[in-house]
Amino acid sequence: MGRVSDDAHGADAELEWVPRRLRWVIGRWPGRIAAGGAAACVRIDVFDRAMTVAAQVFSSVLPILILFATWSGASATDATAQALQIPDESRAVMDDAVQGAAGTAFGVVGVLIVLVSATSLSRAVTRAFTAVWALPRPRNRLGSAWRWLAAVVGLALSIVVVRQLAVLAGELPQPRAWQSVTAFAADTAVTLFLPWVLLAGAVRPRLLLPGALLFAVTMLAVRPASAVWLPRALDSSADRFGSIGVAFTYLAWLYVVSLCFLVTAVIGRVVVTDDGQLGRWLRG
Repeated sequence: MGRVSDDAHGADAELEWVPRRLRWVIGRWPGRIAAGGAAACVRIDVFDRAMTVAAQVFSSVLPILILFATWSGASATDATAQALQIPDESRAVMDDAVQGAAGTAFGVVGVLIVLVSATSLSRAVTRAFTAVWALPRPRNRLGSAWRWLAAVVGLALSIVVVRQLAVLAGELPQPRAWQSVTAFAADTAVTLFLPWVLLAGAVRPRLLLPGALLFAVTMLAVRPASAVWLPRALDSSADRFGSIGVAFTYLAWLYVVSLCFLVTAVIGRVVVTDDGQLGRWLRG
């Protein structure tokens, strides 16, 4: 944690590119956070990292969801399809994948192959957060395997669990409010859990919380927008290009979510390492 604390004194160094006539803005908290966040995003190549994370989510989480559906039966398949908002044109592809997996020797070796392949997502997120927090690049050790598995399996489970919680919340009075609360809590928990477990506690949850809360707030706006855009885009892509069009549409949506995930993490780190009163309080 000494390295993270030292970053509070290095925040000004990230803002040296700002012209002198704008230094008065940096002297105020909103200006420091905005300029520091922009500089940090450039430093970590946030757009490239967001694309890497999005591609890894697509190639890692979907096979695990298919694995869960294979074990749990038709009800889990329906829940997964609803959570992913798969259009009818591509639903048959997922059904065939689940049935094909169930009809083959999907034993211990098959499960291990799926899980080991999925850990590439965990390693990509780990590299991203070590860059965000300016930590030494972690070594790939066998003892860290459980952390990689916990992160990727937890992320996959959260997709289905959040969907089921939203369905249950829809039966309560004022369902939209409860669904928003459920999604906010789930987004905060997942965004807090992933870096904490992958960085092996190198950054305290207290310091990760601002970024997690920012991501959850951002998703309150992104979710309704994606609920309108994504089904239409998936249907249009399925009609024009088939399953490959659906895949590219999902990648575009995952890129937006991954970008929000990393940008809010960067801003959360800038808030925590700021020399102002809020930053000092957050650092304890």
